Amino acid sequence: MEAKREIPEKRTIIPACSIAEDSGLVTVKLEMPGVPKEGFEVRIEGNELSVAGERRVDEARGRYLLRERRAGSYRKVFTLDETISRDKVEANLVDGILTIKLEVKEAAKPRRIEIA
Repeated sequence: MEAKREIPEKRTIIPACSIAEDSGLVTVKLEMPGVPKEGFEVRIEGNELSVAGERRVDEARGRYLLRERRAGSYRKVFTLDETISRDKVEANLVDGILTIKLEVKEAAKPRRIEIA
C-alpha cells in the first residue's frame, strides 16, 4: 500500500478556531492536537492577541505508507477592540484544545437601567 501524494514535511498550519462571547467573557478556542503547552506562545501586544508556535511530528520507524499529519509553524492573530481588558486574560490547554478567556471591560458590559 502506498500513498498517492506526499505532504511536504514543513508548512504553515492553520489551527481550527472558534470565538464565543457570553456574559462579559470572550472565549477563543484553537484545536492543536499533539502540541504540548510549550509549543504555544500566547501574547497581547497593543490591540493584537497572537498565538504562535510549532508542531513537531515524531519520526516513525520504517517507511511511511501514508503521512497526513504534518509538522510546521503556525501563527494566528486576532484584533482586540477597546472593550476587551488586556489585564484579565487566562489560557489553558486540555486535550489539544487551547482555550483563551478574555474579559470584557466593566464599562462596556450591557447594563439594565431602572426607570424611575
